[in-house]
Formats: sequence, C-alpha cells, structure tokens
Amino acid sequence: MKVTFILPGFPRKPVGGFRVVYEYANHLASRGHDVYIVHHWAHSKPATVFHSLGSFTTYIKDVLRIRHAIKKWQPLSRQVRVICVHDITARSVPDGDAVFATAWQTAESVMQLPDKKGKKFYMVMDFGDYFGPQEELKKTWKFPLKKVAISRWIFNNVVVIAGTENLTYIPLGINHAIFHIKNNIDNRPYHLAMMYAPGFYKAAEDGIAAMEICKIRYPDLKAVVFGNTGYSSRNSQWIDYKYRVSNRELVRIYNSSRIFISSSIGEGFAFPSAEAMACGCAVVSTDCGGNRDYAEDGVTALLSPPNNPKALADNVLKLLNDDGLRKRISIAGFERIQEFKWSRSAELLENVLLERTRV
Repeated sequence: MKVTFILPGFPRKPVGGFRVVYEYANHLASRGHDVYIVHHWAHSKPATVFHSLGSFTTYIKDVLRIRHAIKKWQPLSRQVRVICVHDITARSVPDGDAVFATAWQTAESVMQLPDKKGKKFYMVMDFGDYFGPQEELKKTWKFPLKKVAISRWIFNNVVVIAGTENLTYIPLGINHAIFHIKNNIDNRPYHLAMMYAPGFYKAAEDGIAAMEICKIRYPDLKAVVFGNTGYSSRNSQWIDYKYRVSNRELVRIYNSSRIFISSSIGEGFAFPSAEAMACGCAVVSTDCGGNRDYAEDGVTALLSPPNNPKALADNVLKLLNDDGLRKRISIAGFERIQEFKWSRSAELLENVLLERTRV
C-alpha cells in the first residue's frame, strides 16, 4: 500500500501527536508499505519554517533539516519519505491508497482531495478547546472520513458528537526498546519526576505545588523536572530542571525516580506517564482522559481530579508513606504498559487500511 500522513506543520521539540505519526510511519514502512509524511507549512509557527520552497536545492535542505531535527527526539526510518508543502492540493499530495488527516486543521483539506490520493482517514488526536475552537473541532468529527481514535476517551467523545459510524479505536504503543527498567524499583532514591510544559491544559504549576506540599512532610525529598521550555525553578536547591533531554537521559531520569507526577487537565494518551510506567515509576496523575487506557486508579496508578494540587500531593504522600503500596503500583503499572506495543498498534492500523482499501 501507499500511505500518506498529513501533519499540520513541523515541531522542533517533542510533540505527542507527531510522535504517533512518525512511529506509525516507521512500522508501516518496515511492513513493506510505501509511506509519505507531508508537513504542511501553512500551519507552522513562523519560527518553525526553515525556508521558502523556491528551488529544488532549498527543498532538499528543508527535508534534511526536518530529518535532523526529528532525529533528536524521534527516530524516523530512511524508508519513510518526507515532503514539505505550502498547500494541501492534488498537486502537492502524492497519489496513493490511503491518506490521513492527523489534526482538525487539515481534515477538511484531506476530505476535498481527489479519490486518486487514496481512501480518506482521520487520526483523531485533538480534543477539547486546548487545540482549537470547539465547534470547528467537533465539525471535523462529523466529516465522512474513516476516523481512528487514539484512546478510548477520545473515541467516547467522538461518539457523542458523530456516532460510531466510520469510527474505530486503536490503542497507541510505547517503544519498549527505549523505555524499560534499568534500576531495580526496590532501591530507588526518594526522587520525584515530572514533565514541565507551558500549555495551560498541562497545569504544570499544579504539579509543582503538589511537590512543594510533599516537601514539607519529607524535607529530604528531591525532584527532577524536565521539559522543552525555559523554566526558572524557585526551588533550585531540591528541584533539578533538565532542558530538552535526550531519550537516553529521559530513561535515566525515570529509572532514578520512585514516583512520576502528571498534573494535566486533559491528554489524548499521555506518553510521559506511560513511559515512566515502562521504566518502573509509580505514576501519580490527574484523571486526564486519555491515560485511562493504562492508568487504573488504585491498581496501576493513583488518580485524582484535575486542578487539585492537594489531592495530587495526597496521592504522592500515600506512596511515600507506604513503600509496599508504591512497589505494588509500580509493578502493576509496568505489567499493564507491556500490553501497549507499537508493533501491535501498527498491525491493527494495517488491518483497518487493508479492509478499507480493498477493492
């Protein structure tokens, strides 16, 4: 099959939705399919656009720079073809068997492409007003595209608006070759870990506030916070901020921590929590929707309502006070997340593609 994914721009830093597409592209390519990833510059912020596509030489430079930037946080197979376009049109998108919109901004453009571009799909990863106007987002869910939801929570949200027709759910995966236990969970220091991101729906300050509450009870407590934005820690004596860490450093952080904290209001899947589970952390998180696929309260994680730092802190303290509970949560989380493999996700997506594109 010839499969095209259309992305709304290009990120210089890790972004979950882009990682989903790059992982699927890698696995479909390894299964013998021709895979193209179209980066639509029109939806990029000015700072992320490298050059105009005024010449073939410039175009090649753009593609190479994209690959180089992606390589820093997400491997991309040489078998996957990278394309840069200013507009999503019949001329700019290759002919094929299947073409995917991967965000609400590109769904209408994909819907309007001619049939020779392939059967039309929509990987639904956006949710809530965090990613765009609610009415615009929900309108795209009603488009006659074959929709693939990345989590049960998003699936259920789409069902309310558009019903179950042309809708399926395929769970995402974790790269277990990268994210795995290296340090025994029994002998880890009293360290907390957390990702810091500026988006309001990440509610990172709630996570910091929860850690500060825990610090009062445990004066020797230390934390590592990592992220891709500037962060000036007011607690520099006990919170160590790591800027733009590599996957190797991220695995080291997870494996050096007892507990991983996530304070998001909403997430489509929540990769950091899943990665931390795979590395043996006990996860304490808000009930942010997409993490329900693997985070079961009291079994594989401890969950609390969003926008409530005290409730988040109370759950962290439960694990700090009861190391037996912390170990049980860690082990159960590790075992649960083993079910989420990219090879399985790619196989399920391939089956959907074959069924839909079969003549």
